[in-house]
Amino acid sequence: MLLSETESEQRIIRLQKELKGSRIGGALFIHPIDVFYFSGARQTSTLWVPAEGSPLLLVRESLNRALEESCITDIRPFPSSKEFLDIIPAEINKIGFTYDVVPVQQFNYYSTLLPGRELVDISTINRELRSVKSPWELTQMHASGDKLCEVFAQIPEFLKPGMREIDLAAEFEYRLCKAGSEGYLQVRAFNQELFRGLVVSGDNAACPGFFDGPVTGRGLSAASPQGASSAVIETNVPILMDFAGIFNGYIVDMTRMFVIGSLGPELLHAFDTALEIQSYLAENLKPGNICEELFAGALEKATKAGLGKNFMGAPGENAKFVGHGVGLELDEFPAIAQGFKVVLQAGQVIALEPKFVLPGLGVIGIENDFAVGDGGGVRITKLSDEIVFI
Repeated sequence: MLLSETESEQRIIRLQKELKGSRIGGALFIHPIDVFYFSGARQTSTLWVPAEGSPLLLVRESLNRALEESCITDIRPFPSSKEFLDIIPAEINKIGFTYDVVPVQQFNYYSTLLPGRELVDISTINRELRSVKSPWELTQMHASGDKLCEVFAQIPEFLKPGMREIDLAAEFEYRLCKAGSEGYLQVRAFNQELFRGLVVSGDNAACPGFFDGPVTGRGLSAASPQGASSAVIETNVPILMDFAGIFNGYIVDMTRMFVIGSLGPELLHAFDTALEIQSYLAENLKPGNICEELFAGALEKATKAGLGKNFMGAPGENAKFVGHGVGLELDEFPAIAQGFKVVLQAGQVIALEPKFVLPGLGVIGIENDFAVGDGGGVRITKLSDEIVFI
């Protein structure tokens, strides 16, 4: 489904309002997801949005595809250096740039193209704008959630004794692809990457890693130290499956627990605590609540359950968040995190993922996506939370 002209216009109007309020004459976007968000085309392009007036999309590749898909009226081939200077009026001195994702080489290139102009960071403005989902976007995300849940519901059909983690991952990924999930799991943060998701089991799941999250998995090699390994899944150990579904560009993220056999009381207690924390957070996903305070409340519940040191990671390597924004990227604003002193807004979508790492036993938890609403979180991933026993 292509972005509508009305949707694109509303996004640009919101951006222009922020630019004017910050006394910035316009914004240049080169990061492909930002260009797509405002223009509807994911082509190699530079999007110029003046604080007043109509935007301009300058395309390197493919111009024909951009003309077919973009909502921007004025679309041109990327100009020569001399012509580029003429595109932005001389009276505009301050130009917004997304420092969070622009390489130094590109920053220097555009600084050369625009001598005498001041490039200023609008990363926060951009991310805060994108964090609030429109009704159209929420419809996309609910549809993505339904499709991902359909694939998760098939897992009991193919999870069998003797499977390796990678075998289980491959079967799930095959079905996810067949359901139409796209392969680009966009992560904005520097040096973070993630394939479609994770299948980890037993104590192998407790292996720490580079990814900024509570669970990483051992992976297949030191070059790819993340996700499913070639280990055979044992009986009576927790199997955590954490996958994203991407449909029409919009990501949903969820985790469910499985076991071939049964689980001991320590793991079941940790799972019940994760559900309690999820319920607390979901009830408090209301406009005006502060992200940092919600994280503190979640940590307090984990601590009271005797699991504080295991909350959101292996002891000593705990992640400092319990929820992250999702949308066109996996790590959007806001984060339910320590030090994130941000007020929730209606329409933001957050993946809540309370998880516990118990060395020697494994990893257990839950993850679902919720939209911030006046009455609390509106659930997007609606499959039952219960552990599936095979």
